[in-house]
Order: sequence, then structure tokens, then C-alpha cells
Amino acid sequence: MSKLKRNERIGALVKILSDNPNKIFTLNHFTGIFDAAKSTISEDLVIVKKFMEQLQLGKVQTIPGASGGVKYIPFLNKKDTLEALNNICQKLKDKSRVIPGSFLFMSDIIYNPVYVRKMGEIFAAKFIDEDIDYVVTAETKGIPLALMTANSLNIPLVIVRSDNRVTEGSTVSINYVSGSTGKIQTMYISKRAIKNGANVLIIDDFMKAGGTAKGMVDLMKEFDANVKGIGVMIATKEPRDKLVDEYLSLITLEKVDLEEGIEIYPNENIF
Repeated sequence: MSKLKRNERIGALVKILSDNPNKIFTLNHFTGIFDAAKSTISEDLVIVKKFMEQLQLGKVQTIPGASGGVKYIPFLNKKDTLEALNNICQKLKDKSRVIPGSFLFMSDIIYNPVYVRKMGEIFAAKFIDEDIDYVVTAETKGIPLALMTANSLNIPLVIVRSDNRVTEGSTVSINYVSGSTGKIQTMYISKRAIKNGANVLIIDDFMKAGGTAKGMVDLMKEFDANVKGIGVMIATKEPRDKLVDEYLSLITLEKVDLEEGIEIYPNENIF
């Protein structure tokens, strides 16, 4: 391959870094790819760092030292974030989404990679400094959101199961009370899934009373894990007192009424 021009190298650098968020690349990695000197790559990275931060596309962080390098960090752009969340809320306000029991049909949002990728980036940007080792979620519709969050943090996803599967090997289980139904349920997780003392981020798609989130928090205690945060796509306004004290919701659902409409809006406290 012939030597690339600077603008070609910069385009490739942006692609590599943004496709691998929170992953450290050494300068030697890039010198091997582009057949260029370290000084040349360093100059290219300065340009990449400058324009990505100016355009609020993310942060490029340099790690000094022999084992250092450079990595891309997702950035929380207030304007773009609110625009994305408002777009989701507008779609969810459609009265045709109301199904019996005053529930909202949300599958087309939750399984749309455009929406969940953006929401995953938002959670990643909020918890990037917490040194998270695993993203943990329940075996529900929140899996796509949790997976995108894990991708943006460049860490593994761990799924808490609702039944015991032989393919999981030895498991740890707890009983918990569903905050919305009041029924006792059981959740399982493989003993091999999480290392003791790890830092975890819990992600879920919906929170009403917080029973599922509380169950996952209690389950993490079996691994002496540190729950560094709880993130949910949508949380209901009522009940105000949830079973977990601290959580971050992207969207607040205030009311679902076929006659009066659906009141749902972005949570601006995320900034």
C-alpha cells in the first residue's frame, strides 16, 4: 500500500478511534498501520483531538508513559442529546401506542439501533469516569440498550436471567419483590460472570417502583461488586419514592391516558 496523505490518515484515525471507544491504542499500533513515524502520528492526533472537541463529537485523550497511548471518549453534547431524546418522546406520545393496562408500546424504539446507540452513548458519557468493569442488565427489553452502553464503554455485558440455565454453569440466585406487581420473583447469574470486587453499571429499559433494579443491586452484593450507577431509559414520575435511592433516567413518564394523552419528556437533570 502506498503511503497515505495526512487527510487520509486523519480520516482513518477518526474511524478507528470512534469505532473502539474507551480502548487505548499505542502510537506503535498506528505507525504500523500507516507506515509513518511516531512524530507524524502525534501531529495527526493533535489535529483529530482539536476538531473533534471543537465540533463536540467526542474527546480524544492521550495517556502518557511507556504503556500509554490514545483513546476516544464519548462526549455528552447537550443540544444533540436533547434533540435525540425529544425525538423519542414525540414518537412515544402517539396515542395509538397505548395498550391495555395503560402500557406503552416501545419495542420499535428499544430495538432500533439508531435510538439505543445514542442512549448508550449518553450513559457511557455520564459514567465514563467511574472505572466500570461490567454493564449488568436483566433479561428483558433493556438488553439492546445495555449492550450499546457496554459497547460505548468497551466493557463486557452481563445478563441476569429469570430462570436457571444449564449452559450458565453454577449460578447465584436471589428472590426479590417486584415493585410494580408486589410478587416475589427470582433472578439468576452465573458465578463466572463477574469477578469479585468489580465495578458495575446497572442498565434497564423501564422503572416504575424499582424492584428489578433493587434486585440486581442486591444480587451484586453476592460478588462484593460496587454498583457505580443505575441507568434507565424511562422512569415513571410516580411513585416518587423508588426502591433504589440513586438512578439516572433519560426520560420521565408522567401519565398515560388514552383520552387526555401521554405526558412524557426528557430528564434535563442528566446534564
